[in-house]
Amino acid sequence: MIKVAIVGFGNVGKAVYEAISASDDFELKYIVSKRTMDVIVPILKDVSELNNIDVAILASPSRAVPDLAASLLSKGICTVDSYDIHSNIVDVRARLDKIAKENNSAAIISAGWDPGTDSVVRALMLAMVPKGITYTNFGPGMSMGHTVAVKAIPGVKDALSMTIPVGSGVHRRIVYVELQEGADFNTVSKAIREDAYFVHDETHVIKVESVDELKDVGHGVNLLRKGTSGVTANQRMEFNMSINNPALTGQIMVSAARAVVKQKPGCYTMIEIPPIDYLAGDRDKLIHELV
Repeated sequence: MIKVAIVGFGNVGKAVYEAISASDDFELKYIVSKRTMDVIVPILKDVSELNNIDVAILASPSRAVPDLAASLLSKGICTVDSYDIHSNIVDVRARLDKIAKENNSAAIISAGWDPGTDSVVRALMLAMVPKGITYTNFGPGMSMGHTVAVKAIPGVKDALSMTIPVGSGVHRRIVYVELQEGADFNTVSKAIREDAYFVHDETHVIKVESVDELKDVGHGVNLLRKGTSGVTANQRMEFNMSINNPALTGQIMVSAARAVVKQKPGCYTMIEIPPIDYLAGDRDKLIHELV
């Protein structure tokens, strides 16, 4: 049994809890959260209280992940997260890799669906078609990372960030904001557009009376690659999915928690892990069924 803790209990943390409950090879030891909840495991207020676990699944906002992971890896506790700030992944991986190796622990970062399993699909497409272009088209749907980033901006009471695919890997962001009393909409809108999550995309900010009336956690992706295998051009392949965002993210993190305890000390992304390590069950039986 893999002894695990969930750090954070928002939408993704709840989905992680559900995925663990449906798995036979995990024992949930703790939940770290300031929320009040009705569960049958101990609730801790801070990660410093964690002990006697194999893996901590960090269902926390991306900007909090690097420091959280560093503190746990330094205690010899493996970590899994769904860090989604693409431009920083290489640097965060390098930082956590050093800490993990010094403390005989392991981490899998960016273990969501993008980055994460979509990264694996893109890698397989590249192996099949080495020359060409891959287009990643998200949505339409709610981006959890972008939504959390907006909620952290002063003056925002609640928010919903929708990702709208324009095509050929280009997206626009439509951000619905419910303001705190007295907040200035123009100031909030400017802060959103200048945030690292939004600065590179066409972003529209819309003021609403109630964000709750708009929420839908559905999302999806279309991955399309066209290019050349060997010297043969016009090879085309496509991957599509339409999903409940928190549920899939939570399930992927649990699968990554199963994989992380099998790795040597260090920090990894999902494309660096043998796919069979994510799966439960007998290795030979899995090979027989899947190969």
